[in-house]
Amino acid sequence: MMNGSDRRTAAACPCPVARDSLYTPVRVAELDLDEPSELRSPGGLGPVDPDGRVLALVRLHGHPLGLVKATGAPGDTAGLRRALVDAAHRELYIPSKSSAAPGALPGRVGSGRASAEPPTVSVIVCTRNREGMLRQCLDSLLRTGYPHVEVLVVDNAPSDDATEALVRARYLDQVRYLREPVAGLARARNAGLAAARGEICAFTDDDALVDAGWVSALVDAFQADGRVGCVTGLVLPAELDTEAQAGFEQYGGYSKGFTARSWSLSDRADDPLLPFSVGKFGTGASMAFRTELLRSLGGFDTATGAGTRSRGGEDLLAFFQVLTGGHTVAYQPEAIAWHRHRRTMDALTAQIYGFGVGFGAYLAAAVTHEPAQLAGLVRRLPRGLWQWQTVRRGRAHVACDGGNSQLRLGRKEFQGLLYGPFIYLFSVWQQRNAQAESRP
Repeated sequence: MMNGSDRRTAAACPCPVARDSLYTPVRVAELDLDEPSELRSPGGLGPVDPDGRVLALVRLHGHPLGLVKATGAPGDTAGLRRALVDAAHRELYIPSKSSAAPGALPGRVGSGRASAEPPTVSVIVCTRNREGMLRQCLDSLLRTGYPHVEVLVVDNAPSDDATEALVRARYLDQVRYLREPVAGLARARNAGLAAARGEICAFTDDDALVDAGWVSALVDAFQADGRVGCVTGLVLPAELDTEAQAGFEQYGGYSKGFTARSWSLSDRADDPLLPFSVGKFGTGASMAFRTELLRSLGGFDTATGAGTRSRGGEDLLAFFQVLTGGHTVAYQPEAIAWHRHRRTMDALTAQIYGFGVGFGAYLAAAVTHEPAQLAGLVRRLPRGLWQWQTVRRGRAHVACDGGNSQLRLGRKEFQGLLYGPFIYLFSVWQQRNAQAESRP
C-alpha cells in the first residue's frame, strides 16, 4: 500500500476542489535559490513564466530542499518568484552559508565520495505504444551527462513498429532497442536486465522525466555503502493539470520526502512491519540495483507487474528480496524523476485499485518465495492494516470535498488488496500450465 511522505511534502498536495466546481490547474516548476530570477520546467526542459497557482521544487546549489506553493497574478512573474522565495524561507529549512556548500547539504547520500572510475549504469525504460511520452523521457535521460551510461528501451508486446522506428530514427547509436513479445512489465524489465552491460541497472518509466543529476545521484548512494543493493529516488509530479492528477498527489503520490534514508533487517526495532513494509522505500519509476545482485535473485517475478492480472508489485517484491537477502535499501532524494500522472478520474480509480491488487499480489509472492516469512506476515498484517486505515482517514479528513473522493479511492485499494493474493496464485498456476504445455 502507499506510504506517506515527510512533513516537507505536506504542502505539495494541491487537493482537488469540490466536485461541483471547476478544478484550477497548478503549474509545476523548479526554483533554485542561487538563481531566484528564473523558474524552470520539470526535467530541465527550459525556463517558464507561469501565473496562477504554482507548485515549485526549491533547490539550493541544485540540491532539492522541498516543495512550496504560491499564486501569481497574470503578467507578474517577478512577484510570483518573490512569493515562492518567501515561502521557501518561511516553510523550508535553508542551510546557512557555512553549511550550504555543494555536497554538504543535509540528506545527501554519498556526496563527496567517488571511485576513480565511475561504474557503468544501464538505464532500462519499458514502454508500450506511448511514443510521445517515450521521446520526452529519452531526451531527459540523454541530458544527464553521466560519463558511463547506456540506455535500453524494451518495447513490450507493441501493437505496431512505431516505437522501434522512433528509436532507430531519432536515437541511433544512443539507445539500444529491445522487444519483449509477451506482455508484462516484469518480463520487459527482465529482458532489459538480461541485456544490461552496466554494473548498476536503473529503471524508470516511459511517462517520467529524469533530472540531469538522476544517474549520478543513484551512483553516489551505491558508492557510499557497499552493503546497498538497491537505491530508490524522489518522484514528483511533472504536471497537475487535472483534478485526477491532484487527487493522486493528495492520496499519497510517489514522493517519499526529502530526507535520505536506508533500511536493513536490523531496523526491525524501529519498524515492526519490516520486511513487508517496503512500499515506503520508493517506486519502480525511479529505482536501481546492483546488476549481479538482481540477476542472482532471478530478476522480477513474471506473475506480478503491470500488464498481468496482478497489475503491479514486481518492484515491491524486488525490494523485499534485496532486504531479506541481507542487503540495504537506500532512498536518495537527490535522484529526482518527474512523473506524469493519470489525467482522468476513471484512470486514477483503476490505478489505485491496481495498487491494491499489486500489493496483495506482492504479499502472496513474498511468502511464496520465502515460506518462512508467512508467520511474520500473519503476525504483522493486523497492525499494517490499522496503520493504513489511519493514514487514509487522516487524508480524507483534510480533503476539500469532505474526503468523499479519497474514501472512494481507499475502498477501491482495499478491495484490490483482498483480491491480489488470489490473482497472484492464479497467475503462477497459469504460467506453470503454459510452461508444461510448451514442453515437447
